[in-house]
Amino acid sequence: MNAPQPPDYLARLNAEQREAVETLDGPLLVLAGAGTGKTRVLTTRFAHLLKTGRAWPGQVLSVTFTNKAAREMRERVAAIIGQPADGLWLGTFHALCARMLRRHAELVGLTSSFTILDTDDQLRLLKQVMDAAGVDLKRWPAPGLMAVIQRWKDRGIVPGKVTPAEDSDYANNRARGLYEAYQQRLRELNTADFGDLMLHMVEILKTHPEVLADWHRRFRYILVDEYQDTNLVQYYWLRLLAQGHRNICCVGDDDQSIYSWRGAEIENILRFEKDFEGARIVRLESNYRSTKPILGAAAGLIAHNTGRLGKTLRAGRNDAEGDKVRVVSLWDSEEEARMVGERVEQAQRAGQNLDEVAILVRAGFQTRAFEERMITLGLPYRVVGGLRFYERQEIRDALAYLRVLAQPADDLAFERIINTPKRGLGDTGMKALHDIAREQRIPLYQAAERALPGLRPKPRQALGELLQGFGRWRELLGRDGHVVTAATLLDESGYTEMWKQDKSPEAPGRLDNLKEFVRALGEFENLAGFLDHTALVMENEENATAEKLSMMTLHAAKGLEFDMVFLPGWEEGLFPSQRSLDEGGEKALEEERRLAYVGITRGRKQVVISCAANRRIYGNWTSSIPSRFIDELPPEHVEVVNGAGQARQRAAELPGMFNHAPMMARRPRVSESPAWDVKERAPRPDAMRVGQRVFHQKFGNGNVIGVDDDKLDIEFDKAGTKRVLDRFVEKIG
Repeated sequence: MNAPQPPDYLARLNAEQREAVETLDGPLLVLAGAGTGKTRVLTTRFAHLLKTGRAWPGQVLSVTFTNKAAREMRERVAAIIGQPADGLWLGTFHALCARMLRRHAELVGLTSSFTILDTDDQLRLLKQVMDAAGVDLKRWPAPGLMAVIQRWKDRGIVPGKVTPAEDSDYANNRARGLYEAYQQRLRELNTADFGDLMLHMVEILKTHPEVLADWHRRFRYILVDEYQDTNLVQYYWLRLLAQGHRNICCVGDDDQSIYSWRGAEIENILRFEKDFEGARIVRLESNYRSTKPILGAAAGLIAHNTGRLGKTLRAGRNDAEGDKVRVVSLWDSEEEARMVGERVEQAQRAGQNLDEVAILVRAGFQTRAFEERMITLGLPYRVVGGLRFYERQEIRDALAYLRVLAQPADDLAFERIINTPKRGLGDTGMKALHDIAREQRIPLYQAAERALPGLRPKPRQALGELLQGFGRWRELLGRDGHVVTAATLLDESGYTEMWKQDKSPEAPGRLDNLKEFVRALGEFENLAGFLDHTALVMENEENATAEKLSMMTLHAAKGLEFDMVFLPGWEEGLFPSQRSLDEGGEKALEEERRLAYVGITRGRKQVVISCAANRRIYGNWTSSIPSRFIDELPPEHVEVVNGAGQARQRAAELPGMFNHAPMMARRPRVSESPAWDVKERAPRPDAMRVGQRVFHQKFGNGNVIGVDDDKLDIEFDKAGTKRVLDRFVEKIG
């Protein structure tokens, strides 16, 4: 007699996936490697619980990290069970806790109709609390305190439980008191911020056994997605709810835990077996995304981490042979951008869809060189998870300062920077300036000069210093050039200091972008040429329906996949990040390696890793050495291109640098002068020559009639003689 056939939804699973779906009793950890079908396992397990009658829809608690993941799970479950998936407790941590908190709000001093503050309202309320306490908001900006409070809430710490070890010296050790005052003000307004949703529910479950028992009776099964990304308060909430039936299934990948900077604790997944006695572990190791060489390279790299539970990805596709991972060594970062551009063009000519091509960088400032290269080549692109380089707030502000420097009559630019950073010029002061400008028909800059005597002392002094500064910077521009002037202007105007004082998580990245901005100036002969270029770049319109290459940080790439992936900038100090190593030591190094693993496993068919012997970082040329991660790639899965071995040999000859003993190899430090010590570019090995026929995207075809380092004098067929940078022309013939 034939054995009964499994349902269709189980027949579609491989052996590992099916084991994870059918192991229903007791705690289960599903270690799901990249591309192994974790979403299919989660949704099928959910549907299996309902189809077999193990639970009603309302008896399963299913937790995701994004609303998109929750919607996708709901749709897939409905497709399997053949009817709308109604009555589910399915959603993000915060959405589920908000739903629970409505039922118990009075236990934390709220009513069920409490409102949830967004980030702007949260910041506004925090400023009010700080102002009432007499805190100097210029010295101690509110975003900094908000980050401290959020960190406490992510760790499940209420105001009265902040220990000395967890304390902060923010605002002269007043952070704990301000936290308590802020929480009291939230209760008075019958509001909660996002951090409160989980914090309040954890406190309720810990201090009210009858409430916890009620939720234990309700939830027979718990499903958790992306468990490696949970923070402590999320961990406490899950532990409390799982004490009932103990049927908790967590799906995650310890090798893809890359969010410690926003509170994620990899220890949550590593100690699962200790937290839940008798827990089973199922490893999903069949990858249906990438080729064997890509998986082999990723597995060999991540094996150097000691803080992992261990698994080895294997190819689940029949057509998974493919190309080896290419490691390309280049002379400098500009050649790197050209190399990527050329390979993308070649792939496009061969029929590659640009939507399936991605450039994944460690730091946001790296995208600028690739953005400009794509514009030069006419290749459309998108920056995923962020703005294009010249659209970012700090870059627009810096451009506005330079526009006023070049043209004081630029009212839009002057209005943008006149009170950035704050100079005490409120709405009344700005109205006075506009009235003078309108009545006398003069630019705002001149109106500001004439309005000075009538202003209050503080704004009069601050605005007077700004106007005097512009006079001084214009003299400097004629004497020392546009690069030194721009760096000095940003420092002396107080703009860079404003971001140095900002304690928000975004501030360091903004400072990095400003340094890259000054570095970009060095590629142009004068300020006018740079401003013209940026105007043309920002005018580059997006076609919403066209194919586009994607650029993003490695953090933003998690969960995505592409046919062709470029991983530039694999050098010590940049990747792994020296800042991360300085702050986190060995633990940070392992997270950086996990980030590299995530990058490699985004690729389906081709992965190209590149490093440069010379790189301009924050306006200065530095000699770079290849990342230790390149050395950790298994040779049998890697193809070295363009002399990467020679670059590695050169690095190996530097004692204590590439061999990483001690662990933290230091990259050459750049000067910290007020003007950021911008130096001349490194020589190009493929410099243009007189007589070379070239093409420029704006001016057309022409002949090179003079060469000055990277600057070319070109006689164009139709546009006459122009001086341009060599990076913006292409050789013909």
